[in-house]
Amino acid sequence: MPKIPVFRGKELIMFLEYLGFQVTRTKGSHARLKSGDGRVTSVPVHGSKDIPKGLLRKIIREDLEMSLEEFIELYSKYRGNK
Repeated sequence: MPKIPVFRGKELIMFLEYLGFQVTRTKGSHARLKSGDGRVTSVPVHGSKDIPKGLLRKIIREDLEMSLEEFIELYSKYRGNK
């Protein structure tokens, strides 16, 4: 099983924007993002706290509708472009 990367809220939002998501609103410490094909997700932005692994897996599996392997492959491409 591939190792899931550690994200902070702002880092995950930047990566999701790279994948085509746009921030539609921010309420409190949570940002709501939507893609062109209708997928939506909510990302907590709690300062310098990491996003819990279980929540990140839920976002990847249910909200982004992709496998962990696909996500890690796209993330490694994203990190290579920076």
